[in-house]
Amino acid sequence: MTWLLDPLSLDFVLRALIGGALVAAICGVVGTWVVIRGMAFLGEALAHGMLPGVALATLLGAPVLLGAAVSAAAMSFGIGAVQRRAKLSYDTSIGMLFVGMLALGVIVISHSASFATDATAILFGDILAISTADVVQLAVALLVTLAVAALCHRALVAEAFDPRVASVLRLRPRLARVALVGLVTIAVVASYQAVGSLLVVGLLLAPAVAAGHWTRRIPATMALAAIIGAAAVLVGLLVSWHAGTAAGASIAAVAILGAGVSGALRAALAAVRRRSTPLRDAGVPAVA
Repeated sequence: MTWLLDPLSLDFVLRALIGGALVAAICGVVGTWVVIRGMAFLGEALAHGMLPGVALATLLGAPVLLGAAVSAAAMSFGIGAVQRRAKLSYDTSIGMLFVGMLALGVIVISHSASFATDATAILFGDILAISTADVVQLAVALLVTLAVAALCHRALVAEAFDPRVASVLRLRPRLARVALVGLVTIAVVASYQAVGSLLVVGLLLAPAVAAGHWTRRIPATMALAAIIGAAAVLVGLLVSWHAGTAAGASIAAVAILGAGVSGALRAALAAVRRRSTPLRDAGVPAVA
């Protein structure tokens, strides 16, 4: 643990932990809605859809987050346009643009002979490279996410469970859908530096799935998902350091493992309760 004695290493790790915790909070809020609405494919498509924007921004020397945001936003608007004009299903529209944007990103990357290192960071993340400015940007992104989620909460709930009721109550379900796509875009763009575009969906989904096993209320699920995500960041960084593995992949793997452990533990507790209930009903004391 000599790295703990190195002030420079400690500074990098501290920023990575703070940045990772902010990313986990954003993904906890947005990922809860993604799981409820079954929008995992959209999250994955946006994660890959921002690849050409990131690649172009890197080549041009522009802010990478700006390129990612523009590319992801273009992907979001493109899905709606293709769906309306070509009269295709939602999944088909996403699939077509997903492949097209991914192909465009690979073309941009392959066109540059010196892009290997940057491409690795884009695809798999570089959480230890998070700067103080990145932490500030993530904090702003979290505030925007919380504000939009709070303002649109009633509309999102109504639209998720019965769009007709949302229309009758004039909660603007179409606006709620646009807001949710915007939240997914923010989460994907904010998270890619930590875990990369290939692994961002794991951090977006896994903590929310793990939290969903233990909560029933949406705000509670969001809060628990943020805590689980932050724990995955911490454990993933420790695993990465001691095992010499990629930090982003380690974080995503820990998050997925956490979701599996959470589900297994919940199922085991349910099985114990089912076994103990007949005994109590029959007047037989349960064995401790």
